Amino acid sequence: MDLNHLNTFRVIVQTGSFAKAARQLSYSQSAITFQISQLEQELSVKLFEKTGRNMVLTQAGKMLIPYVNQVFQSVERLHCVQSDLAAFHGELSIGVGETLLCYRLPAVVDAFHRLAPNTRLHLRSMSCCDIRDALLCGELDLGVFYSDVGGLGNLTACPLGEYPIELVASPETAERFPDFITPDRQLSVSFLINEPTCIFRQIFEDYLTRRSITLADTLELWSIPTILNLVKSNLGVTCLPSFVVAEDLARGTLVRIPTEIAHGTIQAVCAHHKNKWISPAMEAFLDLCREHI
Repeated sequence: MDLNHLNTFRVIVQTGSFAKAARQLSYSQSAITFQISQLEQELSVKLFEKTGRNMVLTQAGKMLIPYVNQVFQSVERLHCVQSDLAAFHGELSIGVGETLLCYRLPAVVDAFHRLAPNTRLHLRSMSCCDIRDALLCGELDLGVFYSDVGGLGNLTACPLGEYPIELVASPETAERFPDFITPDRQLSVSFLINEPTCIFRQIFEDYLTRRSITLADTLELWSIPTILNLVKSNLGVTCLPSFVVAEDLARGTLVRIPTEIAHGTIQAVCAHHKNKWISPAMEAFLDLCREHI
């Protein structure tokens, strides 16, 4: 049995379509279709059937998934028979929330490269919800993110610390808008933050809604350092984990604005699917996260 055909089947299941699998594997769609046809002939079952415009798994296809996952876990184990991690030539795919990637992961990545120099590390900056979903469907080996995403499902999570979130602004902006506690107010100041699924954005926006506080607008940016630079330039306020703003608070380039957010902390975790085999590289990365974060 050709492992490439099994891998193609696995990627179709992970991505949800033949077209997406073709893009991920750099194959033509006809090559994807041919490989699945060959696999179906070899197994003497139909793995997919056409429903409308979509190809969906048959019952036999659904039953094949755990066996394919076991095959590739075994292949991964074979690559790890070398007990010396420095000689390991495997790969590790990790999704990371941007604040953690910018302000907590550099020491971990540096230590990991020294421990396992031949391991290819694939780091992706992703929203916490996307990391959770990618772990659940097998697209990532590990995720470093905030667990406040409405449930972790079949994930095993290692806690990495609980952090308060801070509403901050430049001293000039904070002097103009010092009160985010009095309810039923309209404040002509901008809120600078990243994507709508951002955990601390959701916490702060829920707080504003409950207190009937309305801000002028929301400036949605994808870079945390850019958000900080614009806030320091008097363009508005932001709400971020304490470790992100700690240095600026110490220097006085940012100041805290008091709030009465009831549950203003977020929990960082390093997680993996509970059925995922923990390779030596994964184990090493987990240990380094525990040590440095």
